[in-house]
Amino acid sequence: MFPNSSNLGRPPFLPKQQHNNFFNELPLNIPPTLLSHQQIVDARFNFQNAALSRAILSGNLSTIPAVSPQPLTYGNGSPVPTSAAPTLFRGRKRLSEQNVPYDVKRQRFHSPHCESTLVNQTVPLPEERRYSFPGSIPSPVFHAHYIPDLTGCVPPLRDAPFPDPIETTLPVAKDKLSQQVLELFQACQQQTCDLNKKELCRTELQKEIQRIFPQSRLFLVGSSLNGFGTRSSDGDLCLVVKEEPVNQKTEARHILSLVQKLFCTKLCKSQTTANYIERPQLIRAKVPIVKFRDKVSCVEFDLNVNNVVGIRNTFLLRTYAYIENRVRPLVLVIKKWASFHDINDASRGTLSSYSLVLMVLHYLQTLPEPILPSLQKIYPESFNPTMQLHLVHQAPRTVPPYLSKNGSTLGELLVGFFKYYATEFDWSRQMISVREAKAIPRPDGIEWRNKFICVEEPFDGTNTARAVHEKQKFDIIKDEFLKSWQRLRDKRDLNCILPVRPTIQKR
Repeated sequence: MFPNSSNLGRPPFLPKQQHNNFFNELPLNIPPTLLSHQQIVDARFNFQNAALSRAILSGNLSTIPAVSPQPLTYGNGSPVPTSAAPTLFRGRKRLSEQNVPYDVKRQRFHSPHCESTLVNQTVPLPEERRYSFPGSIPSPVFHAHYIPDLTGCVPPLRDAPFPDPIETTLPVAKDKLSQQVLELFQACQQQTCDLNKKELCRTELQKEIQRIFPQSRLFLVGSSLNGFGTRSSDGDLCLVVKEEPVNQKTEARHILSLVQKLFCTKLCKSQTTANYIERPQLIRAKVPIVKFRDKVSCVEFDLNVNNVVGIRNTFLLRTYAYIENRVRPLVLVIKKWASFHDINDASRGTLSSYSLVLMVLHYLQTLPEPILPSLQKIYPESFNPTMQLHLVHQAPRTVPPYLSKNGSTLGELLVGFFKYYATEFDWSRQMISVREAKAIPRPDGIEWRNKFICVEEPFDGTNTARAVHEKQKFDIIKDEFLKSWQRLRDKRDLNCILPVRPTIQKR
């Protein structure tokens, strides 16, 4: 299903000697799931038309079928999946969670509606069908041999429109704090309907963008796919226009200006049929983006050009998310905590969600008995930064679960996370490195000088926390870590640092 049934994490650029006008041979197929929805709509339309004709011819108007109101759609009439929540556009705010059925809010983790189920259908793996452990299938890319019953802890991404529910074991929560962490995770984790909305918008936008960049492909990346998404997560899109790197200061800005113009002239005008994009804005950052809102799904999107490291790290983080069952609940709660305390916004000089995730992974790697390893060290072939992009999505399939001897509960790990960054980590001399699975000395490069927080990007080595450039903001961040550690240490109640019920209701 993701994206276009053939492309997520699998950018189209093959080795140069294999190009052969590759794009022109790729049909722009509607993803299987979306096609199924369209077939349902078409069947309903044909049935209603037939019933209407019979009623008119017979003169019995009382038999004319009632016409139900239609939801807001894209220009070609593509419907938004509405299996779990209504999606009509309601002004500038996201849909109220009050409209979501209570049983959806309190689903069990293995429910077929949860995010972990949907991601089993997103990236096409043609040789697979219903295998729970795809690592047992020989891969043409990776030649290492793994034990079949240990592989496949990372849910594969597949095309099947209606996969069987996959039971995913959650950690046992015996204490109050761990139970609160799990409750918040289960209520706020991204759902199938959330991901479907983003994918449908991506599909429509790709068709429009290919009018001006015929050989481009649009990819959904970031938290929507890396296993750490929430119900309120925005969508991140990467527009890949060519195989070679793009100068982000000049070429990327020019390309994005054309995309913004396309959105403004064709997708924002009320007189056009494809009026579903709202407020497209070009942001001239180090990695420039076009920010916009999809009026059909009510999701905010950021679109970049050729920032392909985002495709690589999406699948690295996805692997970390699923090799140990305590990782995802812990990350989600910490993201919610940072957002509640206003330290989770890179545009305002605080921490990005990506930096927060790397900080959690780093903490779990540096425990006396680690809960996570360095995947890039153990599986260098699978996470090679020079791997061709169309192979990147296959890496998680080959990684077995990580069997840690650390039996700490979620509550203990949460307290330990705050203690580590409040009292142990040396902000002035050390850099967070998930690649090395340890804190390493700060480099001497100009990018690292006069920076208050240094978090190494696992693939390109840049500082993901460079937005924290004011001492005042840095002091606020450190203070929140210290206060949260002290409160949790004394009370062992998540509500003392993050109100659980209002957070669930707000999602």
